[in-house]
Amino acid sequence: MTRRLRFTGTDSKNGACPALHEDLDTGEIVVQGSPLTDPLELGQLQHLGPEDTAVVVPRELLVNHGPKEVTRVPRLIGPEEFGRLFETFEHSAWHLETRHGYASDREDPSYAAFIATGTAAWDTDNAWCTNIRRQTSLGKYVGRVRVVDDPPTTGQLFLLDYAKCNAATGEDVRNLWRAEAMRARLPGEDFWIFDSRLVAVLDFDEDDTLLDIEVITEPAEVLRYCQVRDAAVHHAIPYDEFAAQMAADGQ
Repeated sequence: MTRRLRFTGTDSKNGACPALHEDLDTGEIVVQGSPLTDPLELGQLQHLGPEDTAVVVPRELLVNHGPKEVTRVPRLIGPEEFGRLFETFEHSAWHLETRHGYASDREDPSYAAFIATGTAAWDTDNAWCTNIRRQTSLGKYVGRVRVVDDPPTTGQLFLLDYAKCNAATGEDVRNLWRAEAMRARLPGEDFWIFDSRLVAVLDFDEDDTLLDIEVITEPAEVLRYCQVRDAAVHHAIPYDEFAAQMAADGQ
């Protein structure tokens, strides 16, 4: 089976050899460099098999771009780098929302409008909507599953109404009762997955304020989050069907 390789990095000034790539399925590292061909030099290598090839790369390449630990080492990024992920992802961006509410929502004028009228005000021409609409128009997938308490919190009711805005930009928005999420063994983590290869885990305080954003790229860990995504999407239902069910139940 053909390997799926992701470019990791190079110290070459022109973007050429030497370089490192990572196997997206196994986590193995592919080293690209100049072959070692001198027989006397090859003779000094231990355990070089008849099918093996030796390559020469600068030490800096491994230091700067090689994995530093066998297991994942947490890497935090700031809001600006996080924001760029929504502009540079290649084919998919997906969010599991597990909070009872978000401080950033409560600071939005749309939230005040919802409290006053029961309907969220929204503007599809703002920066977020403009970018997401551009991404989905290119055929990229953007989706989210929102976990909802029973009874829903005010913040969750706001997001259920605001889902109309999300959907207007091309997002696939779904909802799932928390009890069902627990039966499906979904974690309580709140995170985004980009291109099924990078996970951004969002850490909040007790007031629902975002504290840190941790990036995970270790293949086995990313796979675990992708399995969570698949289970969440399977059990969740479209936001409009969810809202209709709530209305029918008198909520």
